[in-house]
Amino acid sequence: MQRRTLRILLLKEIRPTAQKVMETCRRDSGSPELPPALARALRVGHLHIHQNHIHSFQVSNSGWTSFSLDTPDLKRAADHDESPPLTPTGNAPSSESELDISSPNASHDESQSKDQNNRDSDKDLSHRPKRRRCHETYNFNMKCPTPGCNSLGHLTGKHERHFAISGCPLYHNLSADECKVKAVSREKQEEEGKVQEDNSARHATRHQTPTPKQSRYKEQVTEIRKGRNSGLQKEQKEKHMEHRQTYGNTREPLLENITSEYDLELFRKAQARASEDLEKLRIQGQITEGSNMIKTIVFGRYELDTWYHSPYPEEYARLGRLYVCEFCLKYMKSQTILRRHMAKCVWKHPPGDEVYRKGSISVFEVDGKKNKIYCQNLCLLAKLFLDHKTLYYDVEPFLFYVMTEADNTGCHLVGYFSKEKNSFLNYNVSCILTMPQYMRQGFGKMLIDFSYLLSKVEEKVGSPERPLSDLGLISYRSYWKEVLLRYMYNFQGKEISIKEISQETAVNPVDIVSTLQSLQMLKYWKGKHLVLKRQDLIDEWKAKEIKRGNSNKTIDPSSLKWTPPKGT
Repeated sequence: MQRRTLRILLLKEIRPTAQKVMETCRRDSGSPELPPALARALRVGHLHIHQNHIHSFQVSNSGWTSFSLDTPDLKRAADHDESPPLTPTGNAPSSESELDISSPNASHDESQSKDQNNRDSDKDLSHRPKRRRCHETYNFNMKCPTPGCNSLGHLTGKHERHFAISGCPLYHNLSADECKVKAVSREKQEEEGKVQEDNSARHATRHQTPTPKQSRYKEQVTEIRKGRNSGLQKEQKEKHMEHRQTYGNTREPLLENITSEYDLELFRKAQARASEDLEKLRIQGQITEGSNMIKTIVFGRYELDTWYHSPYPEEYARLGRLYVCEFCLKYMKSQTILRRHMAKCVWKHPPGDEVYRKGSISVFEVDGKKNKIYCQNLCLLAKLFLDHKTLYYDVEPFLFYVMTEADNTGCHLVGYFSKEKNSFLNYNVSCILTMPQYMRQGFGKMLIDFSYLLSKVEEKVGSPERPLSDLGLISYRSYWKEVLLRYMYNFQGKEISIKEISQETAVNPVDIVSTLQSLQMLKYWKGKHLVLKRQDLIDEWKAKEIKRGNSNKTIDPSSLKWTPPKGT
C-alpha cells in the first residue's frame, strides 16, 4: 500500500520530496518500507498535501521519529499554513475523484482504512484556511495606471482586481468596500424590477398607458429634480477646485451636488454596467492587458490589423480596437462615438493646399505648424505600421504630403510622406507610409516618385532619411532600379556619367552606385569604374512596361501646381 501511494505521489507536484523521502528511508533504515506514520501522512496527502507535512518527519540514527496528524503541533502548523498556490490554477486536488490511491486489487480492509484516514484528515484539517483561487486571466504583473492605486477592488464590486481606469474605484473617488455595497444594492433593485416587470407583462399591451404607480414614480422623480440646488455653494466650489488642483486628470471630478441624487445614481449605474462590459471583453481577449498594443483599428470601411506599438494615450492604448475617422484622423473608443462623430465631421479631405490632382488621385501639402493636431494624429496612425518611426508630437519643422483617392464620399487616405522644411543633408523624405489596404497597387512608387519630382522642382538632389524600414527599402530599391533602366533605355550616347544621371533624376549618387552594384552593372577595370549597359535587364524591364500598359499609377509632372517654400 505504501509503495503504491508513493508511486502515485511521484506523478504529482511533490515528486522531488517523495523521492528524497524514499532514498532516505532506504539508506538509514535499510528497508524500502516507509514508517507507518509517514505512509499515513502520504495517504491523506491527496487532499491537502504540502511540503511542510513531509518536512515534519526527521530521521535519526535509531530510526524514524514521527508524530501523528492528530497532535497539536501539526494542527498548529496546518492552521498557520497560509501560503498561496504557486500558480492561479495550481491548487491541490479537491476531491477523491481527482486522485485515487486505491487499485482494483486492493483489499476490503485497505479500503476501509483509506476511508477512515480520509475522515481523519478532513477532521484534522477543517480549520485550515481555504486557498483563494485566482482568475486565470489575471496578470499580476500589471498595475492600474491611477497614481496611488494598488489594483485591488473593482468598480462593479464583483471582481477582486482591476487593471484599467474604467474599473478603478480610487479614480472614481470610491473605495473597494463602497463598490461592493453599491453592487449589492443594485442587485436588489434589479431583482425587484424584474418581479414588477413579470407582473405587469401579464396584462401588458403594445400601447398601454402608464399605470398609476408609474405615474406616481414619474412625479416623484420630477420633484426630486426640481428640489436640487440650482448651483454649488461657495464651500462646495472651493472643495471641487481643491480636488481638481490636487489630482488633476488622475481622478474623476467630484460629482456630488452638481445634479440630483437620482441622476447621479443613474450615472453610477451606467458606469458600473460599462465597466462590467469592458471586463467581459477583457476576459474574452478582445481587450489587451500588459502589452498596451492596439490590435486592430476601424478606418473607414476597413478593419486593419496593426503591426507595431504606437504611443496613443493610456486609456486608448489599453483597448484592443481603436476607431479612427478617416478624414480628420481623430481616434475614438467605440463604434457609437465614431458614428456620432461622422454625423458631425465636416472634413472630407486633409487640411492644407492641394498641390497635385490627376483623375481621382490628389496630394495635399499640410504644414505641421498650421495643422498640428492632424499631423500628430497622422504620425500616431503611421506608427502602427512602421517600426523605426520616432517622430510623434514634434511636427512643426515638417511638411506632410498626403495622397488621397477621391470618390463621392470624400478623399480617402492612401499614404503620405513627410520632409523637413530645412534639411541640411538634403533629405527629401523623413517618413513614408502606404496604408495597408492600398499596398501592392503601385501607390508606394507614386509617393516616392512624387518626392523626387519635388526635388527636381527645387533643383536639388534628394535621398530618403535613414534607417529605412524593410518595406521602404524594398520599395526604394525597386524605384531606383526602374529609374536607372529607363534612363539607360533612353540614353543614346557612348559615355555615361553618374553625376549626369543624378542631376537628371534627382537621385543621390550614393543610391545610384548601390543600385548599379546590385544590378551588376558597375565594374572596375584598369583603374577606372565602368558602367555596363546590360541589354537583357533593359529588355526585361521594357517587356514589363508594355505588359503593364497605360497605368494611372504614375505621376504626371504637368499636374503639379506647387512652388518651393521660401523658408519658415
